[in-house]
Amino acid sequence: MQNFTKSTWLTVLLLVAIVSFGPAQVFAQTTTISGTVTEEGTNETLIGVNIVVKGRVIGTVTDMRGNFNLRVNQAPPLTLVFSMIGFGTKEIEITEANVNNLRVTMAEQSMLGQEVVVSASRVEESILQSPVSIEKMDILAIRDTPADNYYKGIANLKGVDVTTSSINFQIINARGFNSTGNTRFVQLTDGMDTQAPALNFPIGNLNGPSELDVESVEFIPGAASALYGPNAFNGILLVNSKSPFEYQGLSAFYKQGVNHINGRPGEPQSAQPMYEGSIRYAKAFNNKFAFKLNASYMQALDWHGTDQTDLSRENQGNLDFNPGANRVHVFGDEVANNLGLLRNVAALQQAFGPAVNSLPDQIVSRTGYDERHLVDYNAKNLKLSGALHYRVTDKSELSYVVNYGAGTSVYTGAQRYSLANFSIIQHKLEMKGDNYFLRAYTTIENSGDSFIADLTGVAINDRWKSNTAWFGDYAGAYLTNLIQGQGVAPGQLGTPQQQAAAHRFARDIADTGRLLPGTSEFDAAKNAVRGEVIPRGSLFDDRSRMNMLEGQYDFKNEIDFMDLQVGGSYRVYDLRSNGTIFADVEGNDITIEEIGAFAQGAKRFVDDKLKLTASIRYDKNENFKGQFNPRISGVYTEGNSNFRVSYQTGFRNPTTQGQHIDLNVVSARLIGGLPFYREKYNIFENAFSLASVNNYVAAVGSGLSPVDPRATGLLERVESLPELRPERVQSFEVGYKSLLASNRLLIDAAYYYNIYNDFITQTAVRRAPGPVFPGAMPNTDQGALNAINAPTLLTPITVPGMENTFQTYTNIVDEEVRAHGAAIGLTYSLPSNYTLSGNYNFNRLISDIGEDFLNDFNTPEHKTNITFANRKLTEKLGFGVTYRYQSAFRWESTFAQGDVPEVHTFDAQVSYRLKELKSILKLGGSNLFNQRYILNFGGPTVGAIYYFSITFDELLN
Repeated sequence: MQNFTKSTWLTVLLLVAIVSFGPAQVFAQTTTISGTVTEEGTNETLIGVNIVVKGRVIGTVTDMRGNFNLRVNQAPPLTLVFSMIGFGTKEIEITEANVNNLRVTMAEQSMLGQEVVVSASRVEESILQSPVSIEKMDILAIRDTPADNYYKGIANLKGVDVTTSSINFQIINARGFNSTGNTRFVQLTDGMDTQAPALNFPIGNLNGPSELDVESVEFIPGAASALYGPNAFNGILLVNSKSPFEYQGLSAFYKQGVNHINGRPGEPQSAQPMYEGSIRYAKAFNNKFAFKLNASYMQALDWHGTDQTDLSRENQGNLDFNPGANRVHVFGDEVANNLGLLRNVAALQQAFGPAVNSLPDQIVSRTGYDERHLVDYNAKNLKLSGALHYRVTDKSELSYVVNYGAGTSVYTGAQRYSLANFSIIQHKLEMKGDNYFLRAYTTIENSGDSFIADLTGVAINDRWKSNTAWFGDYAGAYLTNLIQGQGVAPGQLGTPQQQAAAHRFARDIADTGRLLPGTSEFDAAKNAVRGEVIPRGSLFDDRSRMNMLEGQYDFKNEIDFMDLQVGGSYRVYDLRSNGTIFADVEGNDITIEEIGAFAQGAKRFVDDKLKLTASIRYDKNENFKGQFNPRISGVYTEGNSNFRVSYQTGFRNPTTQGQHIDLNVVSARLIGGLPFYREKYNIFENAFSLASVNNYVAAVGSGLSPVDPRATGLLERVESLPELRPERVQSFEVGYKSLLASNRLLIDAAYYYNIYNDFITQTAVRRAPGPVFPGAMPNTDQGALNAINAPTLLTPITVPGMENTFQTYTNIVDEEVRAHGAAIGLTYSLPSNYTLSGNYNFNRLISDIGEDFLNDFNTPEHKTNITFANRKLTEKLGFGVTYRYQSAFRWESTFAQGDVPEVHTFDAQVSYRLKELKSILKLGGSNLFNQRYILNFGGPTVGAIYYFSITFDELLN
């Protein structure tokens, strides 16, 4: 791994040297231009106008007086491009070698339909003529979002689905199959993949740029693997930060807010403060060298998980409560056992004799702890970044970037994870020109003090009293109460009322002396568990890395008759969890290599009205067969109307965890889908699908004998699973985008139809310790059948392989999974700077996924956003209001399955400009009316956030 890292960086440096200094560049003449840029109508000077030489990277910005000076190593003629958000772009041809006092005026202009995007085709193009659906937030949209931060404001874009795991951790998705760790979506920050290497999904904005440093956000829903490779399956998000050449000076931001208003049971009962502050400074010298520095910090009390829904069967038999309850946000109650299995315990047989037969076949779980007593809710996020830029020539720029993010958050995966004091750092070295880039970067994560909340509750219970002792005490107390206390005849089960009384008595006895939250003994046990690594404790020890080398070249300077781009990438995952996630114990290093390359060509026909684009990409992961991904699109333009049609493909490799996870999560051992892990644990020996086992347990709990063929006949044997492979999608899309009503109405509509093959999913099996023949009881091992009836074994989790339940990754190979959807967005520019915009999104899963697999479409069928705003109500005052609605839907994940109710929220903000202080004040509220909601089943309950902020920008006009 070290050799790879060294060779990668050496290769990059060598290529940089060749590109930058190889061919001698001799310029016959130098052109110098100076002047002033003013606003049309007011004649006020404009600060921070971006000025570049067309076709080169050289450029400058206007200073505090609106002046600029530029020196170019090129003889005239040349073209200067003047641009600034909120103003129309202007091009001026320079025909003389020395131009002084050039006067340039720029007019305010609505950006409606005028945006330029890069992500759709990896080259600059008009957003109206993009071959696929695309959304963009520019600096003004980022500044004026009614949400409490710009990243949450992305939820208001057309086609976006957002899931909240924490107050500072949002996950973005599109077009179905959403999750709290979305491995079907790619997020890039300045070209760097922001996924955590051990998780394989973007970690939101925990290590992204602060609001002060974001220039734009581009969002593409749908398959994008033909250009962006693995995992660009449901969409891609590009976050672009500000160049220190183009955005100079000092800027600062501070926000004060409150949350937890009118707290519910299990939540804080008084409003809690929130803080966020950022600072940015950038400076350029002689248009050759520039740097920028950023620092940002936020702190808040996180949203709480308070859901007491029972994830197991509602009742056992005819009881009016469930003694085997496994509640969503209660941890420790995952450990459960069939009470009837304890009839064979020697100590109980000796103590009670035949009376042990009064133990019913009912599931009993240990008493758990509410999440708030285990999870670190002190959310915080520190972000530091810096960049050095050097213009090697007028056509090439070399940069080094470092991004660091650290903090505390909560993440919902297979369990609830407290990401305490984690960190992630990225280093990037990049060389780019107007027609190429070459970059290398590395991502290094550090789990810090992160731990599994579920396992913490389990381990606290076990350290106080072992599972074997607790269930023994419970069974003994149950029999004592039922037979001696209530007089039930030995061997009889008693009435449901007598059984209920015995269960309550037994739990009180078994829990006598239990560690209680708020006591020093509980805190000591909790700290001890969180201080030891898995499997003895609940602490992660992850230092995984991802190294990436990629490049792209555009032949626009060599080829005139068409557009042609080529590119390639090489990626290596280096998994370093020290056995706490993967089986990467000492002496067993795990790495995964991937390579990819693409080519894209485009050509205009029919008097340049029709643009056809075709691209193809090949990717190879060392553990799977190579993947070809084509994309074909056509855009026909007639005036301001643009009709598009595309065929897109995508794929995602099984994640690093999907390939190599080896982790006991109490209810099961999670194992990778590669053949090695299935063979390691011999998971198909006497194995049955967990779905069928649950049906069997329900039948036994309803009163059937464990050996009744009506119950055993429900068991479905599992002797093999499909070999794990990449998942593929084919997407057919048609769309229309146009400017109507004298360019005041922008309409964008799209319909897609997706076909998924080799759908990656997870399934669970329960393994019996002996032979079981469903429906044929004479040859069945009674002990083996009893073991199937137990959700978890009493064996300590420190003994891997002794579990009886295994959850693994596989594919649905015998059928296609289909989904479709549509979206329409309207933006109307009203008189006096008012705007009214809205979008409607429809998504539906067409296929029926069987009960043996997770149906994790996890997307509302209907979703609407409506925004009414005026960023310039007066010269100083602006406002924005957004209403968001989504319909109720079913959520299924490895952590929990349940219904997510419909959501109605309002966000609003009012801004006031202090021009003389170069500052903007903003007062706002997110979820203004405090309508509590969840965005994923098993996630936290989200309430209102009210905030006030002030932003200072030295270059604010």
